[in-house]
Amino acid sequence: MNKRQFSLTLIVALAYAARLEAQVIQSAPRLVVNITIDQLRSDYLEAFSPLYGSYGFKRLLSEGRVYGNASYPFQPIDRASAITAILTGTTPYYNSIVAERWLDRNTLRPVYCVDDNKCKGLGTATGSSPKNVLTSTIGDELKVYSQGKAIVYSIAPTRDAAILSAGHAADAAIWIDDESGEWCSSTYYDKELPNWVSEYNRLFPALKEIAGKEWTPDNYYTGNFTYFMVKSSQKTFSHKFNSDRRFREYKASALVNDNVTKTALHCIKSTEMGKDGITDLLNLTYYAGNFDHRTLAECQLEMQDTYVRLDKQIAALISGIELIVGQKNVMYVITSTGYSDEEGNDYAKYKVPTGIFYINRTANLLNMYYGALWGQARYVDTYLGNQIYLNHQQLENKRITLVDATQRAQEFLSMVAGIRNVYTGQQLLSNTNPNIHKIRNGYSQERCGDILVEVNPGWRILNEDNMENTLSRASYIQFPIIMFGCGVKAGRIDDNVTVDRIAPTLSKSIRIRAPNACSSEPLF
Repeated sequence: MNKRQFSLTLIVALAYAARLEAQVIQSAPRLVVNITIDQLRSDYLEAFSPLYGSYGFKRLLSEGRVYGNASYPFQPIDRASAITAILTGTTPYYNSIVAERWLDRNTLRPVYCVDDNKCKGLGTATGSSPKNVLTSTIGDELKVYSQGKAIVYSIAPTRDAAILSAGHAADAAIWIDDESGEWCSSTYYDKELPNWVSEYNRLFPALKEIAGKEWTPDNYYTGNFTYFMVKSSQKTFSHKFNSDRRFREYKASALVNDNVTKTALHCIKSTEMGKDGITDLLNLTYYAGNFDHRTLAECQLEMQDTYVRLDKQIAALISGIELIVGQKNVMYVITSTGYSDEEGNDYAKYKVPTGIFYINRTANLLNMYYGALWGQARYVDTYLGNQIYLNHQQLENKRITLVDATQRAQEFLSMVAGIRNVYTGQQLLSNTNPNIHKIRNGYSQERCGDILVEVNPGWRILNEDNMENTLSRASYIQFPIIMFGCGVKAGRIDDNVTVDRIAPTLSKSIRIRAPNACSSEPLF
C-alpha cells in the first residue's frame, strides 16, 4: 500500500469513527421526560382532534413512535398501581403497590399507599415516603448508575402520583397540598423544600393562582362541539374554586395541567436538567379524568375542554423544554393510567342485568358458616373492597389450616348471587394458569386479603359500613404508549404491548440496568 492509499484509508477510517462516535453520543438523551396522563383514553384523544393545535397531540402522533394498543398486565388498576408499574417495570405481585389503599393486617385499618409518619411533610401536614414500593424504579437505577449525579424529580397534582413516580432515590417528589394549594414535599428527600419550589410558590401563590380562577370553555368550539351520542344538557359551564374543597376540586380539573407545565419548566431551568452528559429524569403526571370525579353525564363539555387544554399544555411543555435543553437532547414517553372514573350508567332502568353485592353481609354469612363447622368464633377479621381477610390467629388456635379455610370459603361463596369467581391467596400464589394471570399479577400476599371475590360485570359492590360503592366492569379502555424525541423513529405499531415494557425501553436508551424486578423486554 502506497502513501496515498494509506492516507485515503486513514481518512475514511477516521471519518467513519467520528460518525460512529457522533451517533453514539446522540443516541443517549440528556433528559428523559416521563409523562403519565391520569385516565387518558384513545377514543377521547382521537375524537377531540378537530379541536387540537398542530404542536401537541398531533405532533406526538405524527412524529412519535405510537403503540396504539397498550394495556396493563394486571388487574384491578388505579392511579397508584398504574404509575408504580410504569416506573418499576413490573406488577404489584413484585412491587407490592396493589392500590391507593389496602388493609394493614396488624391494625385492621386502611393504609394509604405513601403514608409514613416517620417522615414529616414540607409545606403539608401529612408525612409521606415511597417505603411501600418494594422494588427499584428507573429513577433509582439512574441514580445508582450515575453515583448520585443524575437529577431526578417528580411533579404531580397528587401525593401518590408524585412519590410513586419519584421512587426511593429521587432529589424530590413535588405535589399540591390539599389544604393550602401550594407545592409541597416530604423530609424523606431533604430537610427543606428545594429552593426552586419555594421560589415558585412565592412567584405564583396558590390563593391568587387557584382560588381566583374561573374555569370556562377554552374557546367557542370547545363549548359547542360534542363527541358524545347524546348532546349534553349543558349549554356551557363555569366553575370557580372557592369552596372548602377548592384545592381538591382544582386538582381534578383541566386547569391543574397548566400548573404542572409551568412548574416542570421552572424545575428544568432552575436545576439545569439536561445540561451535561449525564441523563436526567423528570416524571410528570397530568389529569384527564372527569371534573371532581363526577359522572361523565354531568360534565361532558368539561371533558372535551380538558383534552383541548391538555393538548395546549403538551405543546407548551415540549416547546419550552426544547428552548432550554435542545430538541435533539430530550426523549419523551407518554402513556395513561389505563382506567377511568365511572360513567354513572343506570343499567336497571334499561333492563340490563345488574344487582348489588354486599361485601359486609357476605363476610358475616361466611363467619356464620365457619361457626357451624368449627364452633362460634371470629373467623373473619374484616373486609375491604372485594377482599375478605381471615383471622389467622383464630384459625391457628382451632388448628385449622388456612388452605382448608379458604377452600371451604371458595365452595360456600360460589353459591352466593352475583359472584362470578372466588380466588384464594394460595391459589393465586401457586397457580400459573394464564386465564387468571392478570389477577395473580395484581395480588400481593402482604397487602391483599385471603379471599378475592369477582362480581358479575354490571353489579355494584357495596360496603354498608363505610358506604363504599363501586361498579364491577370488565370492559377494555384503549390507550397508547407514545415515544417521542431523541433517537426515536416515527411509526405506528398496533400490536398489543404492556406498560411494563416502558422501563426497560428507557433503561436501554440511556444505557443503564432495568429496575431490579423488571423482566420484560424493551419495546424497541
